[in-house]
Amino acid sequence: MVNEASGESVELMISARGLTKTFGEVEAVRGIDVDVRRAEAFGFLGPNGAGKSSTMRMIAAVSPPTGGTLEIFGLDPTAHGAGIRARLGVCPQQDSLDTELNVFDNLYIYGRYFGIPRADVKARAHELLEFVQLTDKADSRIDSLSGGMKRRLTIARSLINSPDLLLLDEPTTGLDPQARHVVWDRLFRLKQQGVTLVLTTHYMDEAEQLCDRLVVMDKGRIVAEGSPLALIAEHSTREVAELRFGVGEHEGTAARVSDLGERVEVLPDRLLVYAEDGEEVVTKVHERGLSPVATLVRRSTLEDVFLRLTGRTLVD
Repeated sequence: MVNEASGESVELMISARGLTKTFGEVEAVRGIDVDVRRAEAFGFLGPNGAGKSSTMRMIAAVSPPTGGTLEIFGLDPTAHGAGIRARLGVCPQQDSLDTELNVFDNLYIYGRYFGIPRADVKARAHELLEFVQLTDKADSRIDSLSGGMKRRLTIARSLINSPDLLLLDEPTTGLDPQARHVVWDRLFRLKQQGVTLVLTTHYMDEAEQLCDRLVVMDKGRIVAEGSPLALIAEHSTREVAELRFGVGEHEGTAARVSDLGERVEVLPDRLLVYAEDGEEVVTKVHERGLSPVATLVRRSTLEDVFLRLTGRTLVD
């Protein structure tokens, strides 16, 4: 592949064309085109059921495509699955740590599955525990770890074979904000080290923090692609004014503020007015004699992009 901006050749880690996946009558993935370049962080953004996890399982060479073409490292996963999987790290959505083993042995035993020599896997395990800040927990039982610690250990385990490509399915689901930021920091460091990251998420702030590029998926299709900033610039305004009124008042109030922005979205608990200057919107709302219970002016996010493209929020 040639980078159109620089004219340089770009190595593709993943290339898919017209990729589909069906389960009986259900079309989980409906003909998507995806390219992922070496050393970038690429995201699949969308709600549950959008087709993200089905796509990830095909990329992981554990679920064969129904149609289209897919290449990982330039190889066909249906013919070279074992070779591809040896170069992958996979961090599943649900932690699958062995509770019968301590923290260190979860890494050591897993590394031995890859045939890594004992001395090498021991050194690698200590290195990874330091990387995910769990060195002091090496002898601890899994049940004694917090949710954030378990997630970091799962990421460490997915790195035991020094993968070229790391797949992360909803890497911070269920974590508190502080634990999420620690995980983000570790993933950012991996990207700096040249590891290619592919992640699924329904958290817009996670995608904005981690992804160089992403696709927005809805109902098995890609509805937009680009960098987070480019998608926000293309599909939303600079700011959003959130207006909360009484229960049941939002639908009727929308018409009274519809001219104050480029568009208005009606959600069950608030109105979203999209404009370049959110504070000006709030001022004009009060000038019209309207009294929202609460107001908030914020910058547009990827969730606003998703709402614009699909008519629903990421957490529907």
